[in-house]
Amino acid sequence: MDEDLQIERKSENAMTLTGTVAIVTGSGQGLGLAYARELAAQGASVVINDVSQETADAAVKQITDAGGTASAVVAPVGSTETAKALVDHAYETYGRLDSLVTNAGILRDRTLWKMTDEDFDAVINVHLRGTFTCVREAATRWREAGTQGHIVCIGSPTGQRGNFGQTNYAAAKSGIVGMVRTWALELKKAGITVNAVIPVAATAMTKTVPFFQKAVEADERGEAMPEFFRKELGFGTADDVAGTIAFLASDAANGITGQVVGVGGDRLQLWSHPEAVTTVYREGGWSYDDLASGFSDAVGELQSVGEKFPQLPDELAPEPRS
Repeated sequence: MDEDLQIERKSENAMTLTGTVAIVTGSGQGLGLAYARELAAQGASVVINDVSQETADAAVKQITDAGGTASAVVAPVGSTETAKALVDHAYETYGRLDSLVTNAGILRDRTLWKMTDEDFDAVINVHLRGTFTCVREAATRWREAGTQGHIVCIGSPTGQRGNFGQTNYAAAKSGIVGMVRTWALELKKAGITVNAVIPVAATAMTKTVPFFQKAVEADERGEAMPEFFRKELGFGTADDVAGTIAFLASDAANGITGQVVGVGGDRLQLWSHPEAVTTVYREGGWSYDDLASGFSDAVGELQSVGEKFPQLPDELAPEPRS
């Protein structure tokens, strides 16, 4: 959809975020930019964040050309210094901060036996530590001022289910969800909501996965993705996710906190908090011999790991790579 038309269409309704200010980390391009554009379309002034000045400037221009308000902080997410710079920029430029979306991330995919310390630390620093430092800075400022706020942290299906070759990414994304649940408890009294979103959309990462080839190609041509992807897989565009981000960053979601929301294509999901699926007792406890001889009988069917995809229809199967 043409971005100018998108802003124009939304301006016909009352903008849900008019007068508010939002920070979106890692928002120079991709999913983060889609989130920033939607927040701006709903009336928020947006602080763009990226490691590239050129990319950040282009994102700001795209939003302002469409009638929105945006400015940028160019810095890598992870350190306390960057977190402070982002929050300071919001207050110094716009006089307030209402919502924070922690989206910044990188990938260093390798199998366990090939993953280096540097591969692991780099991903953990940006995703996990970057989420922690930014949320801590925003929440601290809100609590000191006695103001409410909305925090939206970006998770991943990998953090929920695991994925081959992504030890570091899975650890970071599952850790983010654990922090979200903890922060929801800690910040509830202050009126600060904290939620996680699990997006499923065409990104630079999914572009390389043959299973999604036909969907990504349709998106790149500006065509609607095949219904199978949007409905059966809940896989769509970045814009399909953005509305959920804006909703959770608004006062319309004041009663929602500590939740993990999945969104993609035509599908919306609410992920459960981990609960025991089987509970059994044995008088005197469970010895090695008890477990060796009766573990499967005691606990029943084991839990699956990894994402499970349905069979692709023949017409949507990926074409052989030359």
